[in-house]
Amino acid sequence: MGHHRKQLEYGNIRITDKLFGEYVQKVSEKIIPHQWKILNDQLEDSEPTYCIQNFRVAAGELPGERKGVVFQDTDLYKWLESVAFCIAGGQGREYEALADKVIELVGRAQETDGYLNTYYTVNEPDKKWSNLVEGHELYTAGHMIEAAVAYYQATGKTKILNIARKNADLICRVFGTGEGQKKGYPGHQEIELALVKLYRVTGEKQYLDTASYFLHERGKKPSYFLQEMEDRGGWEFFPEFKNYDLEYSQSHIEPVKQKTAEGHAVRAMYMCSAMADLAVECEDTEMLEACKRLWDSTVNHRMYLTGGIGSSGFRERFTTDYDLPNTTNYSETCASIGLMMFGQRMSAATGEAGYYDTVELALYNTVLAGINRAGDRYFYVNPLEVVPEFCTEHTYMDHVKAVRQKWFSVACCPPNVARTLASLGQYIYAQEENAVCIHQFISSTAKAVLESGTVEIGMESTLLQDSKVKIRTRQDSEVTFKIRRPGYAGKQEITVDGQTAKAVLEKGYLLINTPAGEHEICIDFGVKPRWIAANDEVRADAGRCALMNGPVVYCLEETDNGKYLADLYVEENTEVTKGNPQTNLPGEIPTLQYEATRIHNRSTEQGNLYGELKLEKEQMHLTAVPYGLWCNRTPGEMLVRAAGTANHIIR
Repeated sequence: MGHHRKQLEYGNIRITDKLFGEYVQKVSEKIIPHQWKILNDQLEDSEPTYCIQNFRVAAGELPGERKGVVFQDTDLYKWLESVAFCIAGGQGREYEALADKVIELVGRAQETDGYLNTYYTVNEPDKKWSNLVEGHELYTAGHMIEAAVAYYQATGKTKILNIARKNADLICRVFGTGEGQKKGYPGHQEIELALVKLYRVTGEKQYLDTASYFLHERGKKPSYFLQEMEDRGGWEFFPEFKNYDLEYSQSHIEPVKQKTAEGHAVRAMYMCSAMADLAVECEDTEMLEACKRLWDSTVNHRMYLTGGIGSSGFRERFTTDYDLPNTTNYSETCASIGLMMFGQRMSAATGEAGYYDTVELALYNTVLAGINRAGDRYFYVNPLEVVPEFCTEHTYMDHVKAVRQKWFSVACCPPNVARTLASLGQYIYAQEENAVCIHQFISSTAKAVLESGTVEIGMESTLLQDSKVKIRTRQDSEVTFKIRRPGYAGKQEITVDGQTAKAVLEKGYLLINTPAGEHEICIDFGVKPRWIAANDEVRADAGRCALMNGPVVYCLEETDNGKYLADLYVEENTEVTKGNPQTNLPGEIPTLQYEATRIHNRSTEQGNLYGELKLEKEQMHLTAVPYGLWCNRTPGEMLVRAAGTANHIIR
C-alpha cells in the first residue's frame, strides 16, 4: 500500500506557469506582507484579529485579556507555513528573519509542560482540555505542527520543530486509553494529519499512535462530546449549536464505519486526509476502504462541478445527495483545499491517477476563485450564480458576497489559500522508486533524486490553449514517467524525441520509459470545449448546462454579456470557439465564445411584477471566462449554468 510514493523536495520545484506562476509570486510579494499587517491589526477598515497581540499577552509581555475567536492562533501558523513554502521554493527568503522572531514569540507563549494555546493560557487556564467539542485546542495545535514541519523542512532550523514536539508530547500524554488519560478527540479534526507529518519527520511512533487513537476513538458510544457538554452544563463559544448534531463533526459513528460524507465539510476533509495517511502508514485496509466510500460519496453525489463541497450555509456542511443549489451554494474555499489534500493522499494510497482529476478541478475553480489577482481580497463562499442586489444581509443569501472581502472575523480561508498556492509543487510531481509522476500540467521545472540517479524536468503546458504538454528531461539512468491521463482527454498523440510513440495506460497513468540522457516528450491530449449537464437528480440544474475546457469551468459575467444572465438559453449542440484571452485577467487563458438566445416576457417590460406570457427572443453572442477568475473586473452578475435549450421556455 502506498507504492512507496513520496513528494519531491519543495526546493527542487519552481513554478513558471503564466497563470499559477503569477499567483505563487503574489504570495511572496504581496500576500505574506499583506497578511502580516492584518495579523498585527495594521490594515485600515479591517476587523482586528488581535493575533500577534494575543501571543504577546500569553508570553506576559502585554497586559490584558486575550481577544478574538478561540482559534485565532491558527492565522499566524498558516502565515508561517506560507512563509516556509515560499522560502523552500526560492522566494520569500527576506521573511526568514521575521519568521524567526515570530517563532521566538511563539516559544515564549508556550508553557513549561508544552501547552500552547493563547486563549486558555490567558483567559481560562483552569479549563484546558475541558471543551474539546468547541475549544479548538487540538485543531490549533495541528496547524502549529504543520507550520513547524514545513519551516524545518524549508530552513533546517529546529526551534519551531522543538516547540511542536514539546506540544505534541504533551498531547500524547494527555490523550489515550491508558490510566489517567482522556478518552477524547478533537471537535475540529486537524491534529491527526499534523501528527502524521510530525511522525514522518521525526520517526517518533507515538505521534502516529496518537493520530490513530484519535481516529479510532472518534464516534464510539457513549459520545464523548455529549458527555462533555453535560458535565460542563452547556455551550461556551457557539450557543447556536444547541441540540448538537454529532454528524456535524463526523462523530456519530466511528470513521471506519462511515459511508457518506456528513457534517461540516472542512472537518470531514481534514479527517479523511488523515485517514488516508493512516491507511498507508499502518497498512490499514479497513481504513482505506472507508476512505474510498467517503470519496465516492463526496465526489459522485455531493460535489459541485467546480470542485466545491458543503452546499449548505447552515453550519457549512454537506446535506443530502444531489442537493446542490447554485445561488445559495456555500462551498467554503477551505473545504475545496481539504478535498485537494484528500485526493492527493488517495492517489498515494491506491496508486490511481484519477483522484488528481478532482484535485485539478478544485484547484482551477473553487480554490483559485478564493483570491483575487491582486492578492488582497478573498471569497469564503463560492456560489455558481450571483445577482449582487440579492446578496443582502440578514437573509438566506447573507453568506453570499458579490465581491471578495478584505478579511473575515473567522479568517481560515485567506491564509489557507496562501499556503496552498505556496506549496503547489506537491500537487504537480511525485516520485516512486525509479519513476516520476506528473499529476498537474502546470509549467514548471523540477529535480527528482531517484534510487538510480537524478532527473531534471522542464514542463511547458499550453493545455488550456491548444491541449499540448511538452516535457524535457535530463536523466542519469532509465526512468519511467507516469503521466496522468485526465478524464477529459480526447484522442491523444504522443511523440518522444520527435518520433510517434505509444504509452501503456495503467491506473490512469500513461507510462513512458526513457533511457539515460536528454529527451523530449510531447503530448496532445485532444482537449476541446464541452457542454456538461448534471444528473437528473440535481434538481437545481434541471434543463441547464455548463461549459468546460479541460479542468476549467467557465462562467458568464455581466461586464461581458450584460444583465439578466438567467434569461439566456443555449441549444444542445451549440458550437463553441476559443477567443482571445481577456487582457485584464491572468494566465492568458482563452475566452470561450458561443451564440445563445435571450428570452424575456414583453408584458412585464413596463415594470409589472407579473404579466401574460408574451415571449421575445434576442440572439446574443456571449463571452465566457474561467470561473476561478471571476470578479477580477467590474463587479456584477455571474452565472455558471445557462438554461439548456431555447426550446424549453419553462424551467
